[in-house]
Amino acid sequence: MGNCSGSEYNRTLYEHRYGRTAAEGFAIIPGMSSQARRGRFITFEGLDGCGKTTQLEKLGRVLRKEGVHFVATREPGGTPAGEVIRNLLLDTATVGLSPWTELCLMFTSRVQHLAEIIDPALARGDFVLCDRFTDSTEAYQGGGRKLGSEPVLELHRILCHNLQPDLTILMDSDIAASVERARRRNQARIEAGEIDEGRFEKENRAFFGRVRNKFLEIAKRDPKRVFLVDARGTPDETHAKVVEAMRERLKV
Repeated sequence: MGNCSGSEYNRTLYEHRYGRTAAEGFAIIPGMSSQARRGRFITFEGLDGCGKTTQLEKLGRVLRKEGVHFVATREPGGTPAGEVIRNLLLDTATVGLSPWTELCLMFTSRVQHLAEIIDPALARGDFVLCDRFTDSTEAYQGGGRKLGSEPVLELHRILCHNLQPDLTILMDSDIAASVERARRRNQARIEAGEIDEGRFEKENRAFFGRVRNKFLEIAKRDPKRVFLVDARGTPDETHAKVVEAMRERLKV
């Protein structure tokens, strides 16, 4: 989505990928009042280029077909302020950014995202499908940038009321293949006149190895929340695993 605002990003997901406007929304599950229960929070995690966004879109289509009201969003970003921060963090023109500054900017975007999008949606009883959340910060800044897990988890506790997803789909993929796919995708964005979001993709294999290892550490630490998916198969094969995980873990 390049340099679109957070509201434009969410509207685009609804209109172009799911066939109706965000204002029209989706039907509530028959018999379930949105006021009667908290919504469900599903996050998608993994290396750049692993297919997270594709799987989020596919799951969104399943929910829509079944009449489930949901919001699709992303991090960093998801709000107008968050998209400005996203551009700063991901643009290759950004140089000399301290790892600690990266960490703080990620949480600045996230706090606004929670206040503006995620918390209100969950309070309405909606599902929220989010492309990345705090696990990515722990993996990329905590692991990749070597800041460690402790400061990430402490900031999450203080700033994000320690909100945990109901289900996290962690897509494990080959490092080289994922990064190459992400680079091709970014090149296509550049050729389309959109912002160059390849800042992290310029990192070396050792960086992405640390990121992947931290993701796997998170999955081992929290197996009830994190569903590890081998994403090396076809998108349809991966989708089947994602839907199965949602059915089993959330009883949807």
